[in-house]
Amino acid sequence: MSENKELDVVFSERKRILFFGLPWTFTKYTITPEYITMRQGLLNTTEDDCYMYKVADVKLTTSLMERIFGLGTIICYTGDVTNPELKLIHVKHSKDIKAYLLSQSEAARLKRRTLNTVDIGAHGADMADLDHDGIPDSLE
Repeated sequence: MSENKELDVVFSERKRILFFGLPWTFTKYTITPEYITMRQGLLNTTEDDCYMYKVADVKLTTSLMERIFGLGTIICYTGDVTNPELKLIHVKHSKDIKAYLLSQSEAARLKRRTLNTVDIGAHGADMADLDHDGIPDSLE
C-alpha cells in the first residue's frame, strides 16, 4: 500500500440527486486498488472503508430515471462487518466502475491468497462426526 491513498485513486464519484443527475449531496465514493471508501456528511462526517478483497459480488441496477440521466446504482456484496451491502447510489460511469470492481476484487483476492467460502447448508449433519462413521470423533 502506498503512503498516500490519493495517488492511487481510480474512481472518485459523488452520490447525485436523481433529478438531472446533479451532485448536490454530501456523499463521496473513492475507489482505489485496495479500498472502497464512502464518506458521508457535511458537518458530522462518517468515513467507511471496505477492503477490495472482501468484495464477493457486484450488481448494477438502473431505474428508468437513472438511465435518462446517465446514472446507476452499484451494490457490492461484501464480507465487511460494517457494510455487508455497500451501495454506491446514483453514480456516473456505473458500468465502468462495476467492471473495475469485479476485476480488481478478484485480483486483490489472488494477491492476498484469500479464499471465498460459501455455507452450503449442512444443517442436518453432525459436525462432531467428521469421518462419518456414526461415532462422534470426540468419543473415539
